[in-house]
Order: sequence, then structure tokens, then C-alpha cells
Amino acid sequence: MVGMKDLKRNLLTVLVLGGIVALLVLFAMPDYRQGEASPLGKPAKDFALTLDGKVMHLSDLRGKVVVLNFWATWCPPCVDETPSLSELQTRIAPMGGTVLGVSMDEDEQAYEHFLQAYNVGYPTYRDTTKKLASEYGTAMYPETYIIDRQGRIARKIVGEQDWNDNDIAMYVQGLLAQK
Repeated sequence: MVGMKDLKRNLLTVLVLGGIVALLVLFAMPDYRQGEASPLGKPAKDFALTLDGKVMHLSDLRGKVVVLNFWATWCPPCVDETPSLSELQTRIAPMGGTVLGVSMDEDEQAYEHFLQAYNVGYPTYRDTTKKLASEYGTAMYPETYIIDRQGRIARKIVGEQDWNDNDIAMYVQGLLAQK
């Protein structure tokens, strides 16, 4: 009889601990996005940035397809997608497209070293305040907004993307074909 009580108590303990673990996993997962309104078709939030020492605005790129990528050097998926973003820049620049990276790095040396080490072939801007990402609703990196020629958000991609993947390449090509 004592064995049965111990078995029930152990089973109850396992169930309670399993429930606690499940709750922790649930709260740790990024499904805070459930119910998030789609940004599709909304105007991209304009912002000022400095590229090559020159102050400009995102709106200055209107007429181009912009692949706006929020990233950081300390983010492994961001590091992994960097080469394919550089290749994307090479493919879309002649057709009126551009990749625009917005780094969340606070450490300027790490940022500059990364750009050199990975031969980043697209314009990047370092936003140490992280306000820009917050205004876009970005909380995890990488996160990318594809902005059409009229300055509207055409697509939002959460997480790492292989920009050489045929489906995404066709999608971007389709946007570039629209005038």
C-alpha cells in the first residue's frame, strides 16, 4: 500500500513539474506575435539614417524595392544569413532593389569588424538605441521587411532566410518587375 502512495505522489510530482516546464517554455517562446496585425500594405515607417557619412531617409529609397533587415553581430542566425543578403544585393541592385541592414550593435568595433570580416555588400546602418526596431515591432533578430516601390510593406519575414531560395527569389523578382 505504501508503494502505491509513493507511486501516486511521484506521478503527481512529475505532472506538476511537467506543467511548470510547459509554462516556462510557453512564456519563453516568441508567440507573442500571435494575433499581431499584418503589416501587409501599410506604409513603411520612415526614419533617418546615415550611410557613408550622408544623412538620408528610408523614404529617399522610394521607387526601389527595399529589403530592410534588422540584425546584430551577436545573433548567430543573422551571421548565417549575411552572405545570402550580400548575394541578394548583387542580384537586385541593377533592377532597382536594395538590401538595407539595420544593426542593433552597441559595440562599434564589433560592428565594423563584422562588416569587414563578412565582406558585407549592402548598405548598413547601426542603430544603438534600438528604437527603430521597436517602432517596426521587431523584438527578435533577424527580422526583415520587404518594402515595395511605393514604400508599402509587402512582406515580413521573422527569422533567418536563405535569400538564394527559389521561392523568395521569385517573390522579390515579382516585386522588382512591378513599376
